[in-house]
Amino acid sequence: MSDPTPVNSRQNPMLARLCKEFAVFREHRPLALGIHKVLLERIPDLDKKQVRFAMQQHTATTRYLKAIIADAPRFDLDGNPSGVVTREQQTQAAETLRERFRKAAERRKAELEAQQHQEKLQQLANKFNPR
Repeated sequence: MSDPTPVNSRQNPMLARLCKEFAVFREHRPLALGIHKVLLERIPDLDKKQVRFAMQQHTATTRYLKAIIADAPRFDLDGNPSGVVTREQQTQAAETLRERFRKAAERRKAELEAQQHQEKLQQLANKFNPR
């Protein structure tokens, strides 16, 4: 079975802590608006800047954006429904994912073309370079 810890949480200790303590982070559920304020009230020793950075990383993940598009409700820290995702928010998430996937496809295409170009150069070098 694969590790349920999100990749970003391995790089960000604050996000790792949030994933460990709250299922809504581990499960990438749409978060209630203003949840960072609740986090800071519930755990006052958290650093506000670190929480904001962790939240930005978490909400930018592909898995989280897909959850926003899925028309699921928003959830509080305890996993209770707490609001809805608006159509505008769903549209923004879909546009973000479309752009991300488009850029990834362009990168893969450019890498493939560079690899093919390199292979052709190697073939020419082998053809005209006596050993």
